[in-house]
Amino acid sequence: MMTQDLLVKTIICVFLMGCLMQSQTLAFKLDFIFSEKDPLSKSHQNITRDAILQTTVEVCEFQALKIGKDFVKPNILTEESVAEACFSSNSVKSFKSSIEEISDKNAWIDIKHPLSAKHHFDEEMFLPGRELISRGVSAAKASVKKQSYETAREKIGKVLHTLQDFYSHSNWIEMGMREPYSNLIIPDSTIISVDQETPTCRSCNGNNCTGNILEEILTQKKLTSGYFSMFSLEKPKGKCSHGDSWDMTSSTEPTGGINKDTRNSSHGYLHNIAADVATAATKQLLLNIRASVGDSEFLRLMGLTHNMVLCFVIDTTGSMSNEIEAVKFVSSLIIDIKTMLAAEPSEYILVPFNDPDFGPLIRTTDPDLFKKHLNALSAHGGGDTPEMCLSGLQLALTGSPPQTEIFVFTDATAKDYLLKSTILALIQRTKSVVNFMLTNTLARRRRSNNEPVNGQNQFSSRSSISTMQIYHELAQASGGQAIVVSKGNLPQATSIITDTSRSSLVTIFQAVRNVPKPENFTFVVDSSLQNLTIYITGQNPFYTITNPSGVSQSSAESNGSLGIIEKVGNFHTIRPNISAQTAGLWLINTTSTYPYTIKVVGQSKVDFLFDVVEVFQGPHPGYTVLKSRPAANNNVTLLVSMLGGDSVRPTEVALVEVSSSHFVTGTLEKLSSGQYLATINSIPSGEFTVRVVGETNSSRSTSNRFQRQSSTQFQASNVTITTEPDGTMEPGKAFTLPFTVATSGSKGIYQIRVTTDRSFAVDFPSSLSLESGGSGNGTVTLTAPESTPSGTDVTVTIEAEAPEGTDSNYAVLRLAVIAPVTDFTSPVCKIVSVNANCSGNCTFSSWNLSANMSDINGTGIQAVRVLKGNGTLNTSTALDNGDVNITLVDYSASCCFPEVELVAVDSVGNAGTCFMSVKATVNQTTSVPPTTQNNSAQRCWFLPLGMWVNVGVLVLYQYLQY
Repeated sequence: MMTQDLLVKTIICVFLMGCLMQSQTLAFKLDFIFSEKDPLSKSHQNITRDAILQTTVEVCEFQALKIGKDFVKPNILTEESVAEACFSSNSVKSFKSSIEEISDKNAWIDIKHPLSAKHHFDEEMFLPGRELISRGVSAAKASVKKQSYETAREKIGKVLHTLQDFYSHSNWIEMGMREPYSNLIIPDSTIISVDQETPTCRSCNGNNCTGNILEEILTQKKLTSGYFSMFSLEKPKGKCSHGDSWDMTSSTEPTGGINKDTRNSSHGYLHNIAADVATAATKQLLLNIRASVGDSEFLRLMGLTHNMVLCFVIDTTGSMSNEIEAVKFVSSLIIDIKTMLAAEPSEYILVPFNDPDFGPLIRTTDPDLFKKHLNALSAHGGGDTPEMCLSGLQLALTGSPPQTEIFVFTDATAKDYLLKSTILALIQRTKSVVNFMLTNTLARRRRSNNEPVNGQNQFSSRSSISTMQIYHELAQASGGQAIVVSKGNLPQATSIITDTSRSSLVTIFQAVRNVPKPENFTFVVDSSLQNLTIYITGQNPFYTITNPSGVSQSSAESNGSLGIIEKVGNFHTIRPNISAQTAGLWLINTTSTYPYTIKVVGQSKVDFLFDVVEVFQGPHPGYTVLKSRPAANNNVTLLVSMLGGDSVRPTEVALVEVSSSHFVTGTLEKLSSGQYLATINSIPSGEFTVRVVGETNSSRSTSNRFQRQSSTQFQASNVTITTEPDGTMEPGKAFTLPFTVATSGSKGIYQIRVTTDRSFAVDFPSSLSLESGGSGNGTVTLTAPESTPSGTDVTVTIEAEAPEGTDSNYAVLRLAVIAPVTDFTSPVCKIVSVNANCSGNCTFSSWNLSANMSDINGTGIQAVRVLKGNGTLNTSTALDNGDVNITLVDYSASCCFPEVELVAVDSVGNAGTCFMSVKATVNQTTSVPPTTQNNSAQRCWFLPLGMWVNVGVLVLYQYLQY
């Protein structure tokens, strides 16, 4: 017979079954649940963020040591302090974004796999859980190798959830362990756990479950973990339960639980210890990836070297000679200026397009190589007017980091205009800004069709503008400009590229008026802003700008009391003088008979990041980032992250209608680490942007108020598309991606479109028949060619359009193509000799080490690196016994740097490391015989990264002293 408590649990579980299948269940909890209820417990976000910050600081310190730079480790680690310590303060936005991306995918495991035991190391599923980690880490390394950083971050976030849960759900902490269990990231190592028949727990009452794990399990150092079910009482006889109110098995003998998810959990007295060890384990996994990919790639993976990306999409048809020369000139100018200022772009991307060809995407961090690629461009071919512009832009949007400023140069309309909705989806997903540099050769082409054109170095008639309308709409949707000029004036218009290549560029205000009327616009300029710039794009607009001091200047004055107004074609740039850039409320009064846009930008460290999220309730509430448009006629929740330091706080988050000045505000709930949840009860029916107003300290003076606005426009939809890939694609194999389309709008036939940024074979239903309030299912089947390199990613956009095109929505996903990996064995090493004389003044003494490295029966050593130390590394190859490739290593260093940690990496990313210390040695030359010796103190193996945390370095040190 059920107890009253059990009956209540059963009723609740049945009632909430639908939502709980998607809720956050078996894990350290998520940030916002602790905002008021449990502020001292650590969440997956806390653990992940702390580990990334700590690891990044270590990598940056090593990098500084190598080049002789002074490194000051921050007392308090934040995204801002770490970026500054790493000499990359301009990267703080992308650094914070990368951390949040990893954290989001960490939380995704609780949504996608809430009841999967292996994803949470429940039910003693240690080998399957380790397999998930091994495969995920291998896939992440392959993605980094192909510079698919976003895909790699997704993989890392997912495996970190499983890894972190081990320390909360198993008895590792109860066994007295206070260091990470390195075997979880060593695929070919042994895991000692109990069998299915061995009892592991005794009953305990309430939340006080101290001592419920059987003593023999702890003394024998055998692993166990709790069983969990929200719908069943059953579990193997004598086994531990996960515990807490949502676990039905905790009412079955033995009662109670062992999880340490929070301080109030069954074993909550060990929560902080479990969280600390989980943080150390997260660092260990990150260092393993760092060892495999190298320091510079690891920092790029974390977004820390993302100062600014220079991305050009260039039409190379025959009429584009002048434009190509202008691009060459301005890019060379930017590169040269930025190099002199030590602030050059962190990456250069080039995508040419022609007809019928487009691409390939060329990416490099070398400015000279980028110049070489640009100089190799030549205008050729063409024929009919339209070109493959949007296909080239699609490559740029999927191949560039999020929030990249992209410049498209063309003089022709788009032949591939059907990609417009796909481009809009990618713009909203990436939040990248697209600027079109449109020269009016098209005007001359159109004259042959007897269409009227006013040839005054710009398109002056509405009919002329309509031919390029698609570019204007895409620019507006992204917060960019559609600049229309003559070929001769193009170099003047490219000043916007120089402007937007400035570091710490923020958007203060923007507006779009497609139905123009006299209007007044206001925006707040704060004291942190520098280089205030106002862009107005339109045909012959009249405007007056007034600063807070009452100083005004009209568009008729090219050089007035506020500053200089530059006019090129339809593009106006207003640059107020430094003395005129007064903090406070500014006013722009406009009058125009044609559509126009306004955008106000400047440089400041105060900014914000945001995502539209969906909140899930249940035992472990959480959220997931939407990959599509939010639902119409509903509330919307934003996850807002502030940049600029602890003194920056938002006071208002609003959705601002693009076509008017109307806005809707929401309520704010503070999370941790400068994060806030903004819940807005209604959502505009048309396009909208996100605006944040706040203060930079506790003072409410005008100069400390700030205003920031998103560039990207968004829109709600009555259509929803639900899909989430699980797993990775394999070369040559079909991959199925189920999706569901639902609608609260009109019934009828909904058109389905699926596009990718690669030429993979794709199969999908062309339409679905839906009832109002109903849904339908479909499947996308993708096949990557067998020759696809492992680590390649593909961006898939699934779109559903309502009858007559009245509404639409999309889902944008990145899928990794990963070849099966069978080699999980790390390289090994044998120390051949150590020669050290490190007594006295270290400046005048040195030491050296020789070693042989091999990857017997593996995929072969690809790289050897120094992870710790500041010496000279030389390598060569030889054959051992005539058939085994050996990498010969010679390392020498000053005795001022008496330690070295080397890493050998094979071709699939397995990393083995070895540590050596020669502190306080005197005239010591040691030769190490072949590996026939049995004394492990006289040999040094390459062990998977982090193993030395458990093994220790004392053995090696004692050997050297011996």
